[in-house]
Amino acid sequence: MAENALLEVQGVSKHFGGLVAVDQISFTLRHNEVLGLIGPNGSGKTTMINLISGALRPTMGDIFMGDRLISERPARFIARLGIARTFQLVRLLPSLSVLENVMAGAVFGHKRLWGREARKYAARLLERVGMGHAIGMPLLALTYIDQKRVELARALAADPDILLLDEWLAGLNATELKLGIDLVQTLRQEGRAIIVVEHVMDAIRSLCDRCIVMNSGAMIAEGSPGQVLADPAVIHAYLGDSHA
Repeated sequence: MAENALLEVQGVSKHFGGLVAVDQISFTLRHNEVLGLIGPNGSGKTTMINLISGALRPTMGDIFMGDRLISERPARFIARLGIARTFQLVRLLPSLSVLENVMAGAVFGHKRLWGREARKYAARLLERVGMGHAIGMPLLALTYIDQKRVELARALAADPDILLLDEWLAGLNATELKLGIDLVQTLRQEGRAIIVVEHVMDAIRSLCDRCIVMNSGAMIAEGSPGQVLADPAVIHAYLGDSHA
């Protein structure tokens, strides 16, 4: 394990038949760091999040959290170890209320709360993400953006050491984006390490200490946001030859 690394990805690949979605990726996530994972659509970013969270297993390579090998463990084990996530396409439990969805994160995640304690904790988190008014509402009554806020509250209810945000800021208007960036910054200030998959470059510049850029499954750049966004290989990946 690299020095000060909370998470380490070592030579990880994921194949789907003949398609190589992730191709020998290696990187570390340090304690109290916000790491951006960026790249064009279809570059393998969400697949990488799925591999870290246990939704998928690598075809080859290893993923460690601290000294624990997690790439061979199920998602429920990884969640209880202290990794929580949001999804690019929101995944909530439609038969449960807003509050019950957030309680599920506390019950089954790293926090492991039950009953009244879980209910009170979930209510506080809904207030924190701006959804306190919706505690008793059914999910179908919420807008898509509000469902994303509930999903973040559910992830936070697990009290994770590592938070994986898969395009959580996508679709927000300017005011909502500012509030979202401020919220992510406070989560880092609490001591969490965060991986942000995002296309909103203002958020990447504001939040990230380092960025990893993927294209066609491979890593093409790593460095500060300013460094990678000025890299000719990154410009080419996003904009094509005429801009490189």
